[in-house]
Amino acid sequence: MNNLKELKIWNKAIDLAVDVYKATSTFPTDERFGLISQSRRAAISIPSNIAEGAGRNSVKEFNNFLGIANGSSYELRTQLVIANKLAILESEILDPAIAQIDELQKMTYGFQQMLEKKINKKT
Repeated sequence: MNNLKELKIWNKAIDLAVDVYKATSTFPTDERFGLISQSRRAAISIPSNIAEGAGRNSVKEFNNFLGIANGSSYELRTQLVIANKLAILESEILDPAIAQIDELQKMTYGFQQMLEKKINKKT
């Protein structure tokens, strides 16, 4: 088990989710069940999967949940780019969000590499 408060990746994912909520609050109401819902669900999925993995009993399970979180980050990136192309998300908001996503993806990849080494040592 890991202490979530000490996991930098989890804290950064929480910040991203909050930023996505703020950004999508300006979307048109007809996107309530479309891009707003999908973007928020993907954004929440990232820290939630990191948290679930951190609470699991094995390094292998944690690594798996990091992979799910990473998948959600790619899903979120796609939704935000679509919103930008539809002119409902300004580039001034998109660009920092993409930078946050890029940073999280790099952190996730690095974390997974470290966990893989631990997993391979055990076998």
